[in-house]
Amino acid sequence: MKIHEYQAKHFFGAAGIPVPREVVASTADEAVAAAAEIGLPVVVKAQVLVGGRGKAGGVKKADSIEDVRKAAGRILGMDIKGLKVRKVLVSECADIDSEFYLGFIVDRTRRRPVMMASAAGGVEIEQVAKDSPEKILKAEIDPGVGLLGFQARNVGMAMLGDARLARQFAGIAQKLYRVFVEQDCSLIEINPLVKLADGSLLALDAKINFDDNALYRHKTHEDLRDMSAEVEAEVEAKEAGLSYIKLEGNVGCVVNGAGLAMATMDLIKRYGGEPANFLDVGGSSSPEKMKTAMRIILSDENVKAILVNIFGGITRCDDIAHGLLLASKEVDIKVPLVARLTGTNQDKARKLLQGTDVTPAATMSEAVKKAVELAGGVR
Repeated sequence: MKIHEYQAKHFFGAAGIPVPREVVASTADEAVAAAAEIGLPVVVKAQVLVGGRGKAGGVKKADSIEDVRKAAGRILGMDIKGLKVRKVLVSECADIDSEFYLGFIVDRTRRRPVMMASAAGGVEIEQVAKDSPEKILKAEIDPGVGLLGFQARNVGMAMLGDARLARQFAGIAQKLYRVFVEQDCSLIEINPLVKLADGSLLALDAKINFDDNALYRHKTHEDLRDMSAEVEAEVEAKEAGLSYIKLEGNVGCVVNGAGLAMATMDLIKRYGGEPANFLDVGGSSSPEKMKTAMRIILSDENVKAILVNIFGGITRCDDIAHGLLLASKEVDIKVPLVARLTGTNQDKARKLLQGTDVTPAATMSEAVKKAVELAGGVR
């Protein structure tokens, strides 16, 4: 779950991380009032959950009240990578001397958090990693003890070359790590972390992604969700108790269990196809849930065939079959449908589907090959 910059900075400020004076605004008039409160000049920044807003014209400096009104008027309502800008952040201007990057992620290979820092701040860290990986400094963190002071100071010294700045950097890094852990983040970053002309450091931007699997521990995080920025089908799936992520392929997938879903997508690619989605119907699938799953998948115009791959343990295969029949009556299914139903009540399920438009498959490989073929073959 992603949140906006202005929301992330609330967490930063509460943790004692230095941030600019800023006010969020939803209209040009509110932006003007914010600028009057902060003092000119200011920067008007689009609040949108994608990168590249500066290149898209979503960040403007304003030296006068009229400039603020014009900038806010142009940015509000702007489309940036398919997302509409509904709010802007009016921020005091900073006298920047140099820019850096600081962030934390969970490294799944090393099974621990990693701090990343770079003197190449202000640009996408992914691009830095691709073009100049030697510019990224890393420190692995023992989750049992957290980020130690000497680790943060060593990275700060290597990057900044000044003991006083390194100590200041270490303080910010340890506070940022505390937010990362306490709020169950999957990613947190400051880009750029800037050195000002007076020698102090300031978090000029902020990014936080929460781990969806930990949201149950943070009830107020849901209040920060921007539903307008999320894929409508993914929102509908969440409300129906389904796990759905839209992808770019043409083979729609309905699977029970995340592991089987991942294996199914891997096999689709193995046989030359491209999965159109990840969709896990969970361990207990009612016919109504299956109908919802089919409707969500069919909302994607790229889907040319649907693969239902169920290994029935807790999930009853006949429930899945009932759901498919229900969906065929109430949802206009115009694409081929392949089903591999194995496990609990599989014989009942297969009898239910006899004589229907569903193409049966006995094995997972057979089902995937048929679905890829019916979707148009190797892409």
